[in-house]
Amino acid sequence: MAKISVIGAGMTGSTTAHWLAEREIADIVLVDIMEGMPQGKALDMTEAMPIIGKDVSILGTNDYADTKDSDIIVITAGLPRKPGMSREDLLVKNANIVGSVAEETIKYSPNAIYLILTNPLDTMTYMTMKKTGLPASKVIGQAGVLDSARMSAFIAMETGVSVTNINCYVLGGHGDSMVPLTRHSNIAGVPLEKYMDADKLEAIVTRTRKGGGEIVGLLKTGSAFYAPSAAIAQMAEAILKDKKQILPCAAYLNGEYGQEGIFFGVPVMLGKDGIEKIVEYELNDDEKTALQASADAVHASVETLKGLVEL
Repeated sequence: MAKISVIGAGMTGSTTAHWLAEREIADIVLVDIMEGMPQGKALDMTEAMPIIGKDVSILGTNDYADTKDSDIIVITAGLPRKPGMSREDLLVKNANIVGSVAEETIKYSPNAIYLILTNPLDTMTYMTMKKTGLPASKVIGQAGVLDSARMSAFIAMETGVSVTNINCYVLGGHGDSMVPLTRHSNIAGVPLEKYMDADKLEAIVTRTRKGGGEIVGLLKTGSAFYAPSAAIAQMAEAILKDKKQILPCAAYLNGEYGQEGIFFGVPVMLGKDGIEKIVEYELNDDEKTALQASADAVHASVETLKGLVEL
């Protein structure tokens, strides 16, 4: 069976392991610096496997050596947001954490594909590529799957239509400047603009952009973990099963969408080699302007990172 190592056994990491175990697509290693915590969570999950009838090995550890020969490394390690914090506020602290995780794990799994969840997402994904030395196709940020799912959930709540009929696409950086593409999103093929009033649609766009902050504000002591980790599980399955599934992810751009040198949320085809293709939508002038504003924010974040850390 394939092997996935999840670095960080907090709410997001352990829930990622949970979703992955349910899919029965890989054996799982759950790593954390806190002694006993990953071991306890892994044992608890292992004891659930007979109930759900899944044959998956789940190991909790404090030792990176246990991640050896992983097919996928998932990085969730880092500090979560607190109320009033932006994702960028986490940059300094999480850069050091993610940098060391990347350096430690690549020693044991030089052929792994990396999925990054730590905020600020686009910048941490960039850092992981630099620290591991991996080709860009093998380092992928999870943001677009989550942001698109949030938008789909809000559309379903507003319309009463099944989530299975709703297709939403959110591109750009994983922050308040993300770009929900209402023109490309649809309900069973019907454009959102034809299905909903413009003011309701605009309210959903705003709520999508602030979706993470809304949950941070409600929880008060942490950030979202169910939906972000479910998104990672979907991406991991697309890779391990070589599905060629097109999902919005943070990918390194070389001129696509007019951007270069940053990780940025765009539709990509995921398969056994990681990102196998970047899909380019035709955008109108308003969409291009919004996407450029989002890219500018990501570029600024990356420049801040370069001033803090040796890459």
